[in-house]
Order: sequence, then structure tokens, then C-alpha cells
Amino acid sequence: MRVCWLVSKDGRHQPIRLAHLVCVMIGRSPETKITDKKCSRHQVQLKADYNKGYVLVKQLGINPSNVNSEDLKRDQEVKLKPGQDLYVVNQLYPYTIRFEEGTSDGDALSLKRTYEEISPNSGSSVSNKHLKTADSNPRQYHTFNSESEAKKEKTKDGCKAENSSDSVTPVNSSDASGRKDFQGMWSQGLKISMQDPKMQVYKDDKVVVIKDKYPKARFHWLVLPWESISNLKVVRRDHSTLLQHMHQVGQKLVQECLDTDTLKFRLGYHAIPSMSHIHLHVISQDFDSPCLKTKKHWNSFNTDYFLESEDVMKMVEQNGKVTVKDGIAELLKLPLMCHVCQQQQSTIPQLKQHLKKHLP
Repeated sequence: MRVCWLVSKDGRHQPIRLAHLVCVMIGRSPETKITDKKCSRHQVQLKADYNKGYVLVKQLGINPSNVNSEDLKRDQEVKLKPGQDLYVVNQLYPYTIRFEEGTSDGDALSLKRTYEEISPNSGSSVSNKHLKTADSNPRQYHTFNSESEAKKEKTKDGCKAENSSDSVTPVNSSDASGRKDFQGMWSQGLKISMQDPKMQVYKDDKVVVIKDKYPKARFHWLVLPWESISNLKVVRRDHSTLLQHMHQVGQKLVQECLDTDTLKFRLGYHAIPSMSHIHLHVISQDFDSPCLKTKKHWNSFNTDYFLESEDVMKMVEQNGKVTVKDGIAELLKLPLMCHVCQQQQSTIPQLKQHLKKHLP
């Protein structure tokens, strides 16, 4: 299987996988670690063509991007080939692309060495922390070859062993660094999943619905717009009609669910989503799922961190944007409280056992 990687030549972050014929926006963001205000959040659009062996680059931002020493103009498209350089804005933040064949561990290790050679800091044990090292897990950069590897990946996303009630981040600092780098890559996963017919539950000309890969309840769908909208921060008043349509599609899913008579549902957004590309959660309130494993999972759906869809629509209509309260991420650390009876529980296993009392 062929894989295309977007590689930061100055080692700011881990390589980003570019799926075949899927548009990916690159610009000022936590994923790229670019904070330059002259760089738009959607500075360039990248679309990898695995068959032709190049990436189509389209400039979207105001200030010039550069490919192979050629300054681009807004909406101009050029081909980026292996060996050529992309400068995201004003001759800064260089990237290159690499096409790799195969997904075995051996290939992964070869890829590791290649990326180390690309980094100007490859000789530094400190500066090279944003690239693959001998301690890195090669599976972070490749698709899985076995069921055992897929199961291990679930531990990355949160479907890990139930052993702690208040674990929001990994205890080990090196593990935390690895997870942060990995999240920069899998955060783009929704853009890939929404294009996969096997994942699609419903689609029309405005939105697509997919099942959450790691559902936190018996029924957990995601409603995503085809339009590229990274998160709630970029939503404006002219998105009102789209938000209303997303809400209506979510309501339709609930109405057509056979368990509607016994289960309650909520529609809403995470204040600070972990996945890039805006998505509306449609989730049943049983929370009966093996993938619900951490305090962060629970509190992201059962505190004000979860923004009701109707409240978001009202906010956009009245204020023209979505306002998220400062420090809202602290809500993820709150004690575990049953959403039905408000009884506090000490651990996730205890909470899940308690929830069985409320199941229909």
C-alpha cells in the first residue's frame, strides 16, 4: 500500500499522512505549530495523487506560498513532487513530500531513518524530538497489518484498560509527548473516514454521517459538512443554514433509530474537539460502550464542555460566532458524576457499574 507523507523539514512536528485524493488544509494551527499571523489558518490546500506521484498544492491564504522557488498567487494550483520544497508562507516553514511503499515494521524503520536525515537537527538528541526516534513506535506512521496492532491502537485513542478514574493525560512524560505527536496525525482522520463509503450512514449534497469509530454509547454518529470547516472557532453567521441542516439530519437519525422509545439522545459539539473538521455528535445517553474508558471521555459529554447543538445555532445567529469560555478544558478534570442521578463515583469502572441501574 502506498503512503504519502508531508514532512516538516525544520522538524516542528511529526510527518502528516496525506490520503489519496483527500483535501487537507495546512496553515496556522496547533498541528503545524505555526503561529505566524501572516499565515492563514487555511493557507494551502493539499491533495495527494498516489497514482501520479505528486501533491496538488492550492494557495488559499492572502500572503504568498512558494513551491520549488515559485511564488504562488491566491487560488493558484501547482504540482509538488518529491524532492521539491513547499514554503507555507513568505519563504518560511519548509515542507517536502515522500511517497513510501509498504506498511511493514521494516518499512517503518526505514522511514524513520529517512525522516531523521531530513531534519536539520538530526544530530541533536533534544531538537529531534519532533521526528521519529529509536524510541518511537513505527505503527504511529503506518496502517495496521494485524488485529493485534489494531487493538493496540485503541489504547492510543482511549479504549485502554480501565485502571484510573482521573487520568486525563498519560503519567509518563515521554508517553505524553508521543501521544501529542500522534494526535497531530490522527486528528485528520475524520477527513479520510467521511470519504469512505463503508463508513457512511447517510449523505446528501451538504453533509455526510458516519459512525464514530470509537463510540462512547450504543448509538454514536457524527454529522460532518462537506465544506471544509476546521472547528467552531471559524464558524460565522453565514454558516447558520449549514448548522441547521446538520441539526435536522441529526434529528432524523434519532427519529429513525429503533431504540428511540427507550433511549434519550443529545446533539452537540465538543468545545475543543480532538479531531480536525467540525462534527456534530449524535449520541445516546446510555453510555454503554467499551470505548468509554477515561474521565476525559465522560466529562466531554456530561459537562458544559459538550455544547448543545441548539445553543450553538442560537449563538451563531445572535453573535455571528461561537464563543467558548476560558478554561473550559478544566471541566474534563471534574469528579465523575452520574448524568441521571448526580451521584458521584470514584472510578470509571464504578461509574459504569452504577450506570447499569439506569439502563432501559
